[in-house]
Amino acid sequence: MTHTISNKHLTIEKVNEIVTKGLKLELSKESEAAIVKCRKFLDSKMEDIGRPVYGVTTGFGSLCNISIPAEDLSQLQHNLVMSHACGTGETVRPEIVKLMLLLKVQSLSYGYSGVQLVTVQRLMDMFNNDVLPVVYQQGSLGASGDLAPLAHLCLPLIGMGEVYYKGSVRPSAEVWAELGWEPIKLQSKEGLALLNGTQFMSSNAVWSLIQAERLSDWADKIGAMSLEAFDGRIEPFYPQVHEVRPHRGQIETAEHFRKLLEGSEIIKQKKVHVQDPYSFRCIPQVHGASKDTIRYVKSVIEIEINSATDNPTVFPDEDLIISAGNFHGQPIAIPMDMLTIALSELANISERRIYKLISGQRGLPNFLVAKPGLNSGFMIPQYTAASIVSQSKGLCMPASADSIPSSQGQEDHVSMGANAATKLVRVVDNTERVLAIELFNAAQAFEFRRPLRSSWEIEKIFAKFRKVVPFIEDDRYMHPLIEKAIEFIR
Repeated sequence: MTHTISNKHLTIEKVNEIVTKGLKLELSKESEAAIVKCRKFLDSKMEDIGRPVYGVTTGFGSLCNISIPAEDLSQLQHNLVMSHACGTGETVRPEIVKLMLLLKVQSLSYGYSGVQLVTVQRLMDMFNNDVLPVVYQQGSLGASGDLAPLAHLCLPLIGMGEVYYKGSVRPSAEVWAELGWEPIKLQSKEGLALLNGTQFMSSNAVWSLIQAERLSDWADKIGAMSLEAFDGRIEPFYPQVHEVRPHRGQIETAEHFRKLLEGSEIIKQKKVHVQDPYSFRCIPQVHGASKDTIRYVKSVIEIEINSATDNPTVFPDEDLIISAGNFHGQPIAIPMDMLTIALSELANISERRIYKLISGQRGLPNFLVAKPGLNSGFMIPQYTAASIVSQSKGLCMPASADSIPSSQGQEDHVSMGANAATKLVRVVDNTERVLAIELFNAAQAFEFRRPLRSSWEIEKIFAKFRKVVPFIEDDRYMHPLIEKAIEFIR
């Protein structure tokens, strides 16, 4: 199966389908024509250019006033890719690198970048054959494009750098020889087209959004099980409450809970308490706010992945080559910081529900074991959740609020969007772990409500979970069980 790269609007759902189903990429005839047309236009300009063009006939950054002789233009682009590969820190997970390749091809396909057709085809070859460059998380300021990460992404094009291939990390030159591929000889502007752009930021954002929608759904399902285990009330989820404060996410969350708990004996039984703690009673408001944030961020990121984000931008039909700022990450840096907060809050309220479940209230035993004292039971999983939540709160400091000038002051405002992206990914992982710990606790507490039954939906989730994580009678080694819970919701 294949996906044809074109100017058709690319959705997050489609991106997820391409990657998860292993679709191969091909270019539409229209995209091929647009790429070739732009390259021919740029070549014609190189033959008789009357003025300097940034990054094409000049140096980069603060070196923009230095003209480069025509015979050195190819070497200029080669040097750019080599010299900018200065990433460090942890490597980017391969599934995000694959997204980077896809989104870079998409951005170049519009015909505003001036790249060779063979360059785009080689990027597709890498995607289609799972030849995934080794990219590092640290090094981008989120303006001037994701320079360092994209340099590492594109180093293999010129036969340099390392790639993941068939389960191991190998020099790209070695893999190229094995596949019979020749290194690309970059032409004028190509290195800049490859390195300018927001594909590192946007790929992290796309991956995070896919996970965020999954985790938001799980937060509702797990929260519903916790509500049952805590013998909570259904009234805060009544539609009348939310009709008078009609935030979309709030309404959706309450409706989801009513469906999840439909037919439950536990929710219908007479309650002796008047109201529940906020971590239960305010689920629609908190989970709903996260849903609304996910929806907004998704709308912004979809604009970004359907855009040309390199510089300068080439307009063959208008006879224009314009140096501007489409590489600047601010439009997505702020939303990514927002998404970090939204996901952190899902974990924050989840940990509070965990705490309530082990507190010995509402007929539940202390720490959810029959013999507390001799057994610590679920005491320490809550510690773990609290530790993770605390780390996520620290990561909620907006990266987009910072800017450090670079390139001798030429690039005097940057978005720090790459830092927003990498800490967003970390918070995604953290939220997944906390929700898994809540499910671990909720399932344990749930059993103390027997013989009453919950709804069909909750009982189904519980039964599936019990196939991988057992009821805890006495203290045992918890780490493997938490890992199984994480895998269960993944």
